[in-house]
Amino acid sequence: MTSPDAAAVPPRAYLPGDWYVVLGPRVVVALPASEPERAARAWSLLDAGAGADELLDALLGSGLSTLAGLALVSEHDDATTRVLLRGAARWSAQAQDGEARGSGEGASTWSELLVRDVGSWRLDLPGGPGGPGAHAGASDEPGLRVADGLVRASCVLHGEPDADPDPEPEPQLQPEPHPDPEPDPEPEPEQTTPTPPAAPVEAGPAGEAPAAPGAWGPGESDHDGMTKGGEWGEDLWRHRPGIPGQPQPPSVTASPVARLVVSHGEEVEVDRVVLVGRAPEARRFTSTEQPRLVTVPSPQQEISSTHLEVRPGSGADHGSAVVTDLGSTNGTVLVQPGLPPEPLQPGIAVQLIPGAILDLGDGVSIQVVRP
Repeated sequence: MTSPDAAAVPPRAYLPGDWYVVLGPRVVVALPASEPERAARAWSLLDAGAGADELLDALLGSGLSTLAGLALVSEHDDATTRVLLRGAARWSAQAQDGEARGSGEGASTWSELLVRDVGSWRLDLPGGPGGPGAHAGASDEPGLRVADGLVRASCVLHGEPDADPDPEPEPQLQPEPHPDPEPDPEPEPEQTTPTPPAAPVEAGPAGEAPAAPGAWGPGESDHDGMTKGGEWGEDLWRHRPGIPGQPQPPSVTASPVARLVVSHGEEVEVDRVVLVGRAPEARRFTSTEQPRLVTVPSPQQEISSTHLEVRPGSGADHGSAVVTDLGSTNGTVLVQPGLPPEPLQPGIAVQLIPGAILDLGDGVSIQVVRP
């Protein structure tokens, strides 16, 4: 899809959260965390140039009753902004005629607004910092800048809010007067403390220097100076699977959330942490966690020793698998159904949709299927 000139698109930002938000140049669609397939379909259509009506028809193809929430904001050539809201989504805007607000709560189908000459708008979604049911609300956070794409968000900010035309000048602080310096205190006479006599040192055998007290000698320790802690670099462990602030999944789930089909034939169930690489090592894990280690061939050494991690998700990702690149040398490319290929960012967990493919390089790929 061809984006318009950057100068014609107002700045946009978002705050991380639970909902899937699909952003195009003139259309924004938000769907609950339970709708990854609909979100992938919406992005595929929007990326192909679909308009708001075509998107709405596709989203309602499975029936309105199965869609718990929806927000669709579209901008039109006649300077109007059309807003459809269903469920807990809320929208507010600064327009030429004043402030406009809308909410989808309590609507049997959806609430619809048509607002002219919108300068800036804000879309608040459940799953903000206050918890799964909380909205983002007013926040001093500037948000993360975003253009077209698919993100997980609790709030979308479109355009710059109007600035105060007559801001009050900040008060000037007057410097405090310096107090008169106090005279330096007279030095106290030095007190000398007698030095106790040194303890006698026993002489060693003839020709040897006496041993210093507390010195290490053979037989006093088994430390050979070659022991290394099993620590990976902190940059490989920045990630937290699931949504920050929500509980972590158990070490082993009651049933697998996905199955990994490796290109060389091995199949692995994701009911716990799975580490994949050329020679994976289970560091930073306790004996009770017992991660699965999957070794894959890498003739050209393109795959790192411990390349990536797949584990059951938590919070909004509960019931799904999430993948994290562990700082691999050559990276990992993820292809989700209906989405373009995307390189994984090291240490950032991403939810996997059934049918997704992970490309590790060196001819090795992993398909994610239902358990």
